[in-house]
Amino acid sequence: MTPSERLAHHLTDWLGRWPGHGGIDIVGSVRREQPGWDGRVFPVIGVHSPDASVLSVPPGDAERVRSRMVQLGSNGTTWEELLPLLPGLLAREDRFVYSGIFRWCERPSALPDAGEWIAADDPSVPQWLRPFGHEVLIARDPDTGGYLAGVGIKHHDAYGRELAVGTDEAARGRGLARRLVAQAARRILDEGGIPTYQHDPANVASARVADAAGFPDRGWRSAGMP
Repeated sequence: MTPSERLAHHLTDWLGRWPGHGGIDIVGSVRREQPGWDGRVFPVIGVHSPDASVLSVPPGDAERVRSRMVQLGSNGTTWEELLPLLPGLLAREDRFVYSGIFRWCERPSALPDAGEWIAADDPSVPQWLRPFGHEVLIARDPDTGGYLAGVGIKHHDAYGRELAVGTDEAARGRGLARRLVAQAARRILDEGGIPTYQHDPANVASARVADAAGFPDRGWRSAGMP
């Protein structure tokens, strides 16, 4: 199975449908009522591409969102127009919907490995990495053995593996994050998964890491209601 096929399987499972049928497809999925990778329920998850867009909501809310899109105008509703309306449409006014850059990797950059895989519950693992479970990838100081940077993996489904990376402030500027992300992506691909990466559009540093590691910006966007 090619990486593109794995991505399609991941998005179909994660959203309830992929690709869409044109415009913005509103899909009612039971996944929006079930705990995600970290045990939290995300009532909205969406992926927007230049060719197709799918917004996944709880099954009981799908028709209400579709009807609101029709009311907004005969020319169609844009992704940017719809997202801020979702908390009200889903009767969750205390929540917000984020929008991010959605990337995936087919060919990680040929950067040297920078870390070692270790169980997430190992006592030496920083607190921020422990919720990811499974194994995490950690770069350590060669002299002191102290933590420098790490990558955790969000296991969304059988194929989708979303990477999260963090670098200790004192260790930034050494290229560790991009090397760890590329290293993790290689392992995920070798294991038959598809590595994905999301970040805030304003996070220039995260965008540079993604670009350098082999996760190009293809013009895809993501959305979610935490």
